[in-house]
Amino acid sequence: MASQISLRGIQRVFHLGDSEVHALRDLDLDIGSGEYVAVMGPSGSGKSTLLNLLGLLDSPNEGHYLLEGRDVTTLSSDEQAKVRSQRIGFVFQSFHLVPRLSAAENIALPMVLAGLPVAERDRRVAQALKDYGLEQRADHRPEELSGGQRQRVAIARATIMQPAMILADEPTGNLDRSTGDEVVRLLESLNAQGVTLIVVTHDAALGARARRQLRMEDGALKLDTARESAPAT
Repeated sequence: MASQISLRGIQRVFHLGDSEVHALRDLDLDIGSGEYVAVMGPSGSGKSTLLNLLGLLDSPNEGHYLLEGRDVTTLSSDEQAKVRSQRIGFVFQSFHLVPRLSAAENIALPMVLAGLPVAERDRRVAQALKDYGLEQRADHRPEELSGGQRQRVAIARATIMQPAMILADEPTGNLDRSTGDEVVRLLESLNAQGVTLIVVTHDAALGARARRQLRMEDGALKLDTARESAPAT
């Protein structure tokens, strides 16, 4: 399997007053295209820092990040934003929907920012609303949606640009177990279509579903385990 992600010698240091916090330490990591990976570990272990770095929301102090063979650490902020828009989708615990926009408008937002034609945006949004069972909620604002509906809108928005990779940060953290299971199945169906899925979670049951688990401690990768297939649903 070809490496979609390759990290070498990654260091991320935050300065808090007179002290230094080593959020990531000498991290080497390869993730292949189409993998399903859970990133786990206690609070402060570097999980979210790693996810932000993979999503080009943050940059390392040292080291190199190759995404699909391209060293994205050498790109300008505008170039990184373009890669982020075209190749990476984000799903967050708190949904991060725009309150004043409807479900359909939230889903369309990445395409608006990318400058896609209106006709193409409308076609993709209509299909996404149908795919995610949101056709009756298209004109509803986030405050009018349930937690599960908000997360489905967030997933639709994350995938509307047809990214190669989805980064999910505690995607079930604000949901009850039944709704969370539904959201996980949606994410796993995207992975089954070939999208790389990387999930940060404190939930051991969710982490166990992934075909590969990365255990972070004190900014370092302590354990990297994989199995041939994920558990049956």
